[in-house]
Amino acid sequence: MSHCSPAEANLDLNDVPRVAMLGQPNTGKSMLYNRITGANAYVGNWPGITVSLSNARIRLDGREVEFVDLPGIYDLEGYSEDETVVANFLKTYPVDLLVIVINASQIDRQILTPLQVQKLGIPAVVMLNMCDEARKHGIEIDPEALSARLGLPVHLISAKYGEGYADAIETVSRSLSARENMPPVLADYDTLRSTLMSEETLAEALNGAVKYPDTPPKTLTEKLDRILLHPVLGLPIFFAVMLLVFYIVWAIGLPSQDWAGFITDSIQRYALEPALSLGPAWLQNFVINGIWLGVATVASFIPLIMLFFFCMAAVEDSGYLSRAAYLMDAFMRQIGLDGRAFVMQMMGFGCNVPALMGTRVMRSQPLRLLSMLIIPFSLCSARLAVFVFIIAAVFPASQGPLVLFSFYIISFAAAFLAAAIFSRSKQFKNTEPFVLELPPYRVPTLRQVWLRGYGELREFLRRATRFIIVGTIAVWFLTNFPTNATGLETWGGQLGEFLQPVMAPIGINPYLTLALIFGFIAKEVVIGSLSTIYAMSSGLVAHQIAITVSPAAAYSFCLFCLLYTPCLTTVATVKAESKSTGFMVFSLIVSLVYAWVVAFIFYQSALLLGFS
Repeated sequence: MSHCSPAEANLDLNDVPRVAMLGQPNTGKSMLYNRITGANAYVGNWPGITVSLSNARIRLDGREVEFVDLPGIYDLEGYSEDETVVANFLKTYPVDLLVIVINASQIDRQILTPLQVQKLGIPAVVMLNMCDEARKHGIEIDPEALSARLGLPVHLISAKYGEGYADAIETVSRSLSARENMPPVLADYDTLRSTLMSEETLAEALNGAVKYPDTPPKTLTEKLDRILLHPVLGLPIFFAVMLLVFYIVWAIGLPSQDWAGFITDSIQRYALEPALSLGPAWLQNFVINGIWLGVATVASFIPLIMLFFFCMAAVEDSGYLSRAAYLMDAFMRQIGLDGRAFVMQMMGFGCNVPALMGTRVMRSQPLRLLSMLIIPFSLCSARLAVFVFIIAAVFPASQGPLVLFSFYIISFAAAFLAAAIFSRSKQFKNTEPFVLELPPYRVPTLRQVWLRGYGELREFLRRATRFIIVGTIAVWFLTNFPTNATGLETWGGQLGEFLQPVMAPIGINPYLTLALIFGFIAKEVVIGSLSTIYAMSSGLVAHQIAITVSPAAAYSFCLFCLLYTPCLTTVATVKAESKSTGFMVFSLIVSLVYAWVVAFIFYQSALLLGFS
């Protein structure tokens, strides 16, 4: 199998064979998808589908094939939003083959999916993933016998380690070859709904094909959970783990900025400036100060952001984040949420957008809305870059990791406080029960951590490049006109001065105010715009901020940046997921007022206590 660069799929015409991947949550479906598609996966918007689905085109035995990763669902006839998305996809977009991914150690609870696919009339291959874990649990599976029962090819695989993968993907290729001159298939939901799946039907499919041990062996997961899920020690251990993550990001990621800065400075000195020296001065000013400095500043944070994504991918793939949801559920219920909302908060530390989309697993609309209201308070990767820049400039290096971690804690505290306040409203009253299946602990593999981290980084860069150039150009115009004006005499300076009656009480000067205004486009623009506003490289900007901004003002700036209006992409996602312009406007007002109040309380308290 060889990979090709992804080409934008023609979503209206199925011009290449289409394989859709289907399975319940926590079956390793996305891990298998990543193994098949490698780094070629991309996110596409499908007409008529309310969610962006990952899809990729690869070459499979000389044939171009499109793979689509569908949301994880429990029931093809369910009524949650993700289940509706899958049903609408299968009824709208014909597929040549379904790859059904099942957790082999939970086959008794997941056999419903292939039985339902049988009734849908779509050709399929069943992948019994995590077969290594099933063996550890003493579960014996006869794939040939199960295949005969289901009428579908069945393979035991481990997407994580590659066991059985070659044979399984060869079966996918053979199945597509057998259908080479046949039209793709739409799901026959009428047939599915006319058939009732009973417990006897499910048991009959497994009888003689799956054997369970009389006494399940004790597992490492059970031993670890005695400690990590301890009612007293569990949460302190979790926050200690997250502190370690931020320490690694600070200790390793921050020095890596020097290398990235050296590269971007060299490009400017030896390539851009000589090339632009032949042109007019305004052009050199525009390209260097209006575009390059902003882009270079964001680029210098790529190693740090990459390290953060890799660390979070390792924590998530280990199965530990699900434990965090379990540990926090009792507390979350006191503020009108549940453990799933905590998981979404954690997802928001990478990016708020997928976390907002992840609220679809909640069937209760009040719970979804309350979760969507607080998710933008998560310390996303773009804000992380801003905080690292400001903290490194103003605070002693020894204090950096703790100051950074404090914003992580504050993001949770601010979200929980907002939830506690608004959950008292009938609009946000939740009555849905919380059910969570804890996956076993797994050692993350380098391949999966790389694919996961690289995918997140690529999405971060896609978002950043979408807005950073537009944002820095706009800042350049505001800080360079009227001509011959400098500093606060420019349009940007005047705008910052105009807002000083509001921003001065929270310690934010006109230059930082202007950066925050453009941060509404994307938080990455905050860092890029500072270089443009000051017309300096990131190193000189950091020095300028160090001598003009006090620690109290710097902390207040970061607090405001943490809680104020999210980026345009997040705002658009809130509107799309809530299906309400009114809720979107409400969430914007709440975040802006909340940010100012929190920053005001902190900054004025710091002044009263003699800190500056």
